[in-house]
Amino acid sequence: MAGKNMLIAQSGGPSSAINASVAGAVAGAMASGRIGHVLGALNGMQGLLERKIINVSERMRTTEDFELLIHTPAQALGSSRYKLPKDSADVYGRILGILREYNVGYFFYNGGNDSMDTVSRLAAFFREKGEDIVAVGIPKTIDNDLEETDHTPGFGSAARYVATSVAEVYLDTIVYPVPAVTIVEIMGRNAGWLTAASVLARRDGIGAPHLIYLPEAPFDPDAFVDRVTQLVKEKRHIVVAVSEGVRLADGSYLADTGAAEDMFGHKTLGGVASALEAMVKERVRIDSLKTRPIQFSTLQRAAAHLASATDLKESYECGYRAVETALQGVTDVMITIRRTSDEPYLIRYAATPLGGVANKEKKVPSEWISKDGADVTEAMVRYLRPLVRGEATEKMVDGLPKFFRFDMTKPVDPADL
Repeated sequence: MAGKNMLIAQSGGPSSAINASVAGAVAGAMASGRIGHVLGALNGMQGLLERKIINVSERMRTTEDFELLIHTPAQALGSSRYKLPKDSADVYGRILGILREYNVGYFFYNGGNDSMDTVSRLAAFFREKGEDIVAVGIPKTIDNDLEETDHTPGFGSAARYVATSVAEVYLDTIVYPVPAVTIVEIMGRNAGWLTAASVLARRDGIGAPHLIYLPEAPFDPDAFVDRVTQLVKEKRHIVVAVSEGVRLADGSYLADTGAAEDMFGHKTLGGVASALEAMVKERVRIDSLKTRPIQFSTLQRAAAHLASATDLKESYECGYRAVETALQGVTDVMITIRRTSDEPYLIRYAATPLGGVANKEKKVPSEWISKDGADVTEAMVRYLRPLVRGEATEKMVDGLPKFFRFDMTKPVDPADL
């Protein structure tokens, strides 16, 4: 006989793989025979507090439903940037009351650093109140900056998009005989993993990107101008990959917009490609030099057409393993991926205490960045290569992908469960 219900929610930025984790969690719950209804909170903690809760298990009935959800980008349950206050008995009490009302015994939150902090706080509150509600984190972030895990679901697909797009940008650039500098801005506030993935474009005669700049290495404008000048003279067409959060030697962002921080303390960044283009125009003295800044913006995080099959499989498994872990009574943990071999690529799954994950950022190791701070090493290439492998097969209708949608207009009444 099925037991208590489970509730899952999503948070933070979208990705091509996050919905695969939801599919895995739902499948794990159904396979267990020990969980009643699978519920979903719309728009993360904000939706939970507003009782915007739907019955996910009623919608997930066929193999096609699961396959469509796995290959659907963004967040099928919606997201929010709501931050739980540290000391608010009222808010935590309201959450507990809602979970009791819906007979929830298992709570899962699918997101990044800040989401894991939310899970940890709730788990501690449940313990304090003597509740047997299990809280487990399911990792997600294209930034790949979660501690305690080799990599995060969502990163491999975004990395594949970045590398593919950089190669295509280069091929577009070289069709004209005039010298050109193209600067590609890639997401990454404090960690440069995604920008580093652009190195995978270097194959089949493609030399781009010629320079790679990450937030972990101080950016030297004079050295940048010198390198660009030299490379344009040698190769005529060059592509520069740069993280949005690249910093100067004093620690300040090169492209700080001056905007206020969000409720998590994150600055709004953007415009580093344009800033570097202006620097090139002003200081690189080469006749007829063409410059162009490109921002991949949100395209890089939800490009399902370039999703990595490896990424989708691991994302699904993280959701499935989260349910298995919760059914063992383990709480206040996040599912992690442990790599045991690069070639052949081998991993195992584990659960790690959230204290080692919440509000922490995993940076690119200094030894994986070139000494001049303008490239990455072969160790980075070996790390990245397995994560982008595998062709994800979407269901196509009339030449376009078919995506999965939950009906968000019909919240479930707890009396009907």
